[in-house]
Amino acid sequence: MGQADNHWCELGFAEPTAVYTGPTQTARSVTEAWVALHGFCPNCPADHLPQLPNNSPVADFRCGACGEEYELKAKRGKLGRSIPDGAFSTMTARLAAANNPSLFAMSYDRAAARVTDLILVPSHFFTPEIIQAKNPSHPKGRSNPWVGCNILIGQVPASGRISLIHAGVPAPKAEVRAAWAATRFLRDEGLKARGWLLAVMGAVEAVGRPEFTLAEVYAQEGRLAALYPGNNNVRPKIRQQLQLLRDRGWLAFDGRGRYRRT
Repeated sequence: MGQADNHWCELGFAEPTAVYTGPTQTARSVTEAWVALHGFCPNCPADHLPQLPNNSPVADFRCGACGEEYELKAKRGKLGRSIPDGAFSTMTARLAAANNPSLFAMSYDRAAARVTDLILVPSHFFTPEIIQAKNPSHPKGRSNPWVGCNILIGQVPASGRISLIHAGVPAPKAEVRAAWAATRFLRDEGLKARGWLLAVMGAVEAVGRPEFTLAEVYAQEGRLAALYPGNNNVRPKIRQQLQLLRDRGWLAFDGRGRYRRT
């Protein structure tokens, strides 16, 4: 896009190119247009994200260089711990798909017509545990109940909530791409195995500092056991996942039960 790495976007929205009947349609139009103008691919050096045709079944954007796909969800005001999405059955079915899109989650100030925050959740952080089914509804014209879902982004480890814009300040592209690359190893893991890795990553981050001990991770044994009630060997599983994370370069082992984030 020809912009400096640490100033790759303007925050303001362009004027809508069409007249819409309601604020929801207008918001979708201007936020998607913003990403089409300013978005870049964190998975490769491409500095542009082409928009897919309207009503594409899953994604909103696809990188023309590497094929990575992205979905955009935008919300007026602050982002919460969950984001409404589409049909629960569609969302859960696509988790194991090769083209399961990563998620751009945007918050915006409608009065100022500008982006305030933008985070990216890579597709390799999506597991069944963060997809929450809503209560069935009965939309007019449908014979069967419809079940929507929420994406529980608050349960995603901090490593999987990559900040592109925070409080109106864009992060450098190089920083965003480095954060993406640091966890890309998760794509080599199956969906079930990835769930345990993410749970232990979250337990490590919950310690709250780069250096930590095995005992501090063990302190969250109860929470991990609640996530996986069928596993009766939680502590050995924790040690196994820490070893995998060490082998992948996400953390380092300093001996005597001491670890540090890399």
